[in-house]
Amino acid sequence: MIEREVEAGALEAGFSATKKRVLLLLKRGGSASLADLAGALRISKMGALKHMNALETKGLVERFFPPGGRGRPRVFFRLTTRARSLFPEAYAHMTETALKFIEKRLGRKAVEDLLKQRAQELYERHRDDLRSGDLRSRVEGLVKIRDEGGYMAELASARKNSFELLEHNCPVYAVADHYWEACAVERDLFQKLLRADVETSHRVVAGDAVCRFLIRPRGNRRE
Repeated sequence: MIEREVEAGALEAGFSATKKRVLLLLKRGGSASLADLAGALRISKMGALKHMNALETKGLVERFFPPGGRGRPRVFFRLTTRARSLFPEAYAHMTETALKFIEKRLGRKAVEDLLKQRAQELYERHRDDLRSGDLRSRVEGLVKIRDEGGYMAELASARKNSFELLEHNCPVYAVADHYWEACAVERDLFQKLLRADVETSHRVVAGDAVCRFLIRPRGNRRE
């Protein structure tokens, strides 16, 4: 039987309360049957399956059938390797502590400089990947990079002159919640990588369900 007690705040923002609990149950238990999940969540098997199907679609859980036993095999679920990036709380806490130490010793500006330096490193790492192609292909490349980084990114809509990028998870929530500069630096990084104008309309740290970015060409400005 899987463990029923989980820490409510262990997973970063970006999921419903039920899906957070599912992910934590699988993280702690290793795997669980649909019946066990339904029992732990106190919902029907059909309700539990609905949540599992949604997490499967996002590539965060997978189903399998353990060998042995009699009768019809029971379906079990476990986290995929992709889901590992959803549990960065220990590292985030360490980073936040380090930034607070820097702020105390050197001031808030030093924290901002450090965040900008990290963004510059990311820019140098990924700029060649996004150097060629039109704006759409660059946005799609950024979506892939962010999705692999655990942000659960997707290209929500694409029109002739604008694109909408959504991020359903924030692995650095603990840092961004205390240092708003992290969000501003991130937006600037997107603009440099995409060579486009980027507007942030929603933020997880502000209480929104997703981080939403509107991306448009720079018009007549040179890229």
